[in-house]
Formats: sequence, C-alpha cells, structure tokens
Amino acid sequence: MSKNSILLTIENNVAFITLNRPEVFNSFNRQMALTLQTVLDDCETNNDVRAIVLTGNGKAFCAGQDLKEVTDRDANPGFKKILEEHYNPIILKIRSIKKPIIGAINGVAAGAGANIALACDIVIANEKVSFIQAFSLIGLIPDSGGTFFLPRLVGFQKATALAMLGDKISAEEAERLGMIYKHVSSEEFEETIQKYASKLAKMPTKALGMIKELFNASMTNDLETQLALESKLQIEAAQTDDYAEGVNAFIEKRKPVFKGN
Repeated sequence: MSKNSILLTIENNVAFITLNRPEVFNSFNRQMALTLQTVLDDCETNNDVRAIVLTGNGKAFCAGQDLKEVTDRDANPGFKKILEEHYNPIILKIRSIKKPIIGAINGVAAGAGANIALACDIVIANEKVSFIQAFSLIGLIPDSGGTFFLPRLVGFQKATALAMLGDKISAEEAERLGMIYKHVSSEEFEETIQKYASKLAKMPTKALGMIKELFNASMTNDLETQLALESKLQIEAAQTDDYAEGVNAFIEKRKPVFKGN
C-alpha cells in the first residue's frame, strides 16, 4: 500500500505523521484512512517512538471526508464502511496508543478532521486555524467521536449549538472554550510543536500512557471504580525504572533522565 497520502518521519523519539493530500485539503479517502491506521500501529509498537505529532501538509489540517469518494457510483465505499473501517478505528487507535499524541493543527479542521484533532491528547493550533462541525451543513450528523468528545470539552449546550449550527470557531475561541490546549502565532507554531514534542519524548513514557488510560476510563467510570484503577496503575508506575530515576534525581537535586522504561 502506497504511503504517499501519509508521511512519517521519526526524529529524536518523536514520530511526525503528516496527512498529505494538500490538493484536497487533506480530506480522507479509503487509502489514506487505512494507511493512517497502519502508521499509527507502527508508531505504537516502535520502541524508538515516545511521542507522536499528527499534522497536515499545506493550508489545511483536514477537511474531513473526500466527498468525491462518496459521490462516485463506482468507488463509493458507503457510510457504513467509511465509519466502521475508516474513522472509528482511527479514533480508537488515537485514544488507545499509550504514548502522547499532539494534534498540531496547522490549518482548517472540518468535519471528521475537526474530531480527529479533538481526539488527540494535546491540541495546539496555529492562530489562523478554524474548527467547524460541518456535518449539519450537508444534512449529516457529527461522527468520528464528535458527539463524545465535544460536549465533554465545551459543555452540552455549546456542543449542541456548534453541531447544529455548524459555526466556524477560531483557534483563539477554541482555546477559550477549552476545546484545545492552546493557540500560537504562525511564526511560533512549528517551534512550539517541536518544543512540546521534544519535552513529551523525554518524559516517563509509561506514566504518560497510564495518565491517558485513566482519563479514557474516567469518561465512563464511577468514582469508586476510578479510584481503584488509579491505585492499580499507581502501583505499576512505582515499579518502573523511570520512577526510580525520578526519585533519585529529586534526592540528588539534578534533572532526571527518563528512558521510557
């Protein structure tokens, strides 16, 4: 399978995954969706990867589904296949990989593209970015986890309005609403992404993965169940080499050198 629609580079324990169909604003077709899944799987099992950055090439992060594919009578995979074989697995992989994933939102994020962005662990957007739940504007409903993540990020009332009205939200407004972690100027964007990715890649990877697991579980757990899971994972975290290094570094008043073990 050609990987031209998805670019992957690994530098200093950071995997940079780039959506690469700029001529159609990085909208997804079947090949691109399946390739992204393969690349995410590779990053999950590659011990040299301790942090992941997901971004787009060109003016957009992702415009969602390539509508030419769904209107092509011969090549149309149908919505059932698109959701069950394309977007749902992508969202589940982003959330289940026990490594931090930065959504580096370089340009417009619309439809499924917006919701893929929101599924990332830490979302940093270029100041020129806009987010739009574009589904209702063509008679569809939010998918790719939009109805799950958006109300949890911005609240039930705001999420409902954004989904129904299809409002365009600026990066500044998205940060204010708590939809994303932060927005930065165009000039600072790449440097900021590199800074945060480098920092995450040098942190205790297993602990970060456990944090992700706990926040995932908190979406559905009651308090008692969540406390029990915290206890279980804290015991596991305390057995890692990175915990021992962190404690020793604290005692010795030096900067810890974590290795992800």
